[in-house]
Amino acid sequence: MKRFLLIPDSFKGTMSSQEICMIMKNAILKNYNDAEVVSIPVADGGEGSVDAFLSAMGGEKVKITVKGPYFNDIESFYGIIEDGKTAVIEMAAAAGLPLAEDNLNPSKTTTYGVGQLMADAINRGCRKIIMGLGGSCTNDAGTGAAAALGVVFTDKNNNSFVPVGGTLKDIVHIDKSKLDLKGTELITMCDIDNPLFGTSGAAYIFAPQKGASPEMVTELDAGLMHLDKVIQADLNLSLSELKGAGAAGGMGCGMVAFFGSTLQMGIETVLDTVGFDNLLKDTDLVLSGEGKIDSQSIRGKVVIGIANRTKKANVPLIAIVGDIGDDIEEAYNLGVSGIFSINRVAVDYKDAKKRAKQDLYLTVDNLMRFINNIR
Repeated sequence: MKRFLLIPDSFKGTMSSQEICMIMKNAILKNYNDAEVVSIPVADGGEGSVDAFLSAMGGEKVKITVKGPYFNDIESFYGIIEDGKTAVIEMAAAAGLPLAEDNLNPSKTTTYGVGQLMADAINRGCRKIIMGLGGSCTNDAGTGAAAALGVVFTDKNNNSFVPVGGTLKDIVHIDKSKLDLKGTELITMCDIDNPLFGTSGAAYIFAPQKGASPEMVTELDAGLMHLDKVIQADLNLSLSELKGAGAAGGMGCGMVAFFGSTLQMGIETVLDTVGFDNLLKDTDLVLSGEGKIDSQSIRGKVVIGIANRTKKANVPLIAIVGDIGDDIEEAYNLGVSGIFSINRVAVDYKDAKKRAKQDLYLTVDNLMRFINNIR
């Protein structure tokens, strides 16, 4: 009996990773009706990450009321995966762009609700939290989340307050003495390497899409720079050069500074959490994929992250993608056995998108027919 392991990323704007797994599985079972097919939808930390983990591992979606981006009450959620001790949180569930609706203003939005999700998970007995960054409408560097969990921020008059992007400049002291994570391990899924501040930092790169004017960007960046100085003085940490510190409005910095989290590539988090190396045992073929594989993919996105593992285990890996860019030969050296595009009739994206599901099925079906005939 053949054993296939499916672990694709989503084709952004076209198919979710769950949909891709289902289509691939149907095509495989048409050709190998007694095959064992294991599906692991990939979560990158953004919207849909909780559902992807629950789909891959089982578990429970917890729904609670927390504060939204403007301190308004909203219905939010997180996941507790099968072991019952690990929570998966996507910060977009409490601080995502859609939650700000038509009122985008990163100088006033908060991650406070994200901290409430963390607190609820800890109080339910979770001792490991996987935090997904992405899709935020905030620029508060996670200070709101920290405040929700007991970190105290005070101003020049020694008054405590919950900072937002526009008031980071008012922080004079940070006190973590009341923070109690109860020994919880935190891992943050972070796939970008932007620093906290500067022209490549959180404000300049990401705040404009959250509604910031050029003047506001300058102010937000100054606030992040000021926060870094206070973190250095009060927490004895220097994070200005930390890759990923600028992710999600500086949330990457906040997760490290306030909670002692590690920042880790999303695919590595997924592979470790699902026990990928053990799943590879007795697997005949791994199918992965992403919307486009190109020279940027070689830097460590989903397919190459998986290839690093399959190569060590001597298991073949095939990438099914929307488009194939130039200069991808290094992918083969890194462990990818073959790369196939689903764009069967070479049409533009707007037309390819309409037939993507059908073409994905036909591409995998074609591949299975080939494999079946060379046994």
